[in-house]
Amino acid sequence: MALVTQTDILPASRIVLANQRLEGVVLRTPLIENPLFSELYSARILFKREDLQVVRSYKLRGAYNKMCQLSDSAKAKGIVCASAGNHAQGVAFSCSSLKISGKIFVPQTTPRQKVDKVKLFGKEHVEVILHGDTFDDAYKAAVEESAASGRNFIHPFDDEEIIAGQGTVGLEIIADNQKVDYLFLPVGGGGVSAGVGSYFKQLSPHTQIIGVEPEGAPAMKRSLEAGERVFLPSIDKFVDGAAVKQVGEHTFRICQQVLDDIVLVPEGKVCTTILQLYNEEAIVVEPAGALTLAALDAYKEKIAGKTVVCLLSGGNNDITRMEEIKERSLLHERLKLYFLIRFPQRAGALREFLVHVLGPKDDISRFEYTKRNNRASGPALVGVELEKKEDYQQLLQRMDSHGIDYQLINDDPMLFNMLV
Repeated sequence: MALVTQTDILPASRIVLANQRLEGVVLRTPLIENPLFSELYSARILFKREDLQVVRSYKLRGAYNKMCQLSDSAKAKGIVCASAGNHAQGVAFSCSSLKISGKIFVPQTTPRQKVDKVKLFGKEHVEVILHGDTFDDAYKAAVEESAASGRNFIHPFDDEEIIAGQGTVGLEIIADNQKVDYLFLPVGGGGVSAGVGSYFKQLSPHTQIIGVEPEGAPAMKRSLEAGERVFLPSIDKFVDGAAVKQVGEHTFRICQQVLDDIVLVPEGKVCTTILQLYNEEAIVVEPAGALTLAALDAYKEKIAGKTVVCLLSGGNNDITRMEEIKERSLLHERLKLYFLIRFPQRAGALREFLVHVLGPKDDISRFEYTKRNNRASGPALVGVELEKKEDYQQLLQRMDSHGIDYQLINDDPMLFNMLV
């Protein structure tokens, strides 16, 4: 592993200067203790509500801090950026505020709600270009546009002025609460963890800083393990605000020093947390915004009795994604199961399954024969929705005791994706 020194982290003075530039532009978002999560984890859990920021994420902080320092000639040429959505909104807002022309590349998979917000914030100053399936595809196109046109490229995370701007989140946390035992930060490209982590390591060195990545895009964790930046050939794009194939050079260097640990959270667990926040707290967050809370289970014993801050990084969730979010949550919690079942070819076999195998509150959510032209030789695809987690093992026991010929396909990605 490369040697990391104190000079590798961003000086606190640069974050203080960034904070001064952002006065009157960004909101000083609240740091609020949450009774529900505090009771659940026997700790003092505080939410840093960046989902309430002007563009509903912290990304405005870095974008504006970078763009307001451009020279007059650079502003005249305009800017270009790539983003999965939130950075694009921050850049668009900055373009409109600073009267700078901007070309913004976003993946075609970006939720429509985010694309519409980019156009709303940027008004006539920005052009939104949908390109590729991932952030990395959009990034490549944006870099090529910058080289061809001479427009300044505004990186979403791997720029020290961007990092300093994101670091102002940490400045506000410390100003509001001097004692923080654990700080949970979402990690995508690493900008906010590098910025906030730099500030905390200098002003609150006792705080344990925990980075959180989606399980399907562990670019920072793999890089920290290898001691160098690792490129992931494929990722799960669901947590779009934190799904990158490779972290930044600056951010990796800083995160090597400021992160005390990094936790991977399954995408299904993220979905469960989104629904919990919505149903029980009336808080709307996007998948990346729920990462830190979804990671608390991994630290439940360590954080008991401690003061814990979780960054809710963004609230730009598209309502059209809620069905997928619910489905992923049910699958993760083992409340929705999909089986291939080969029923005996005799009268009453299906009835026996319904009466004797399914529990009184189990519900069949899907039933279809996989070989429709000859049901006698093909299994049926059966989806079962349960009421409680405890019902899962009991259902499997009843299927085994009644000799049901079945295959659970939830954990078989190839079969599951093909059939469901």
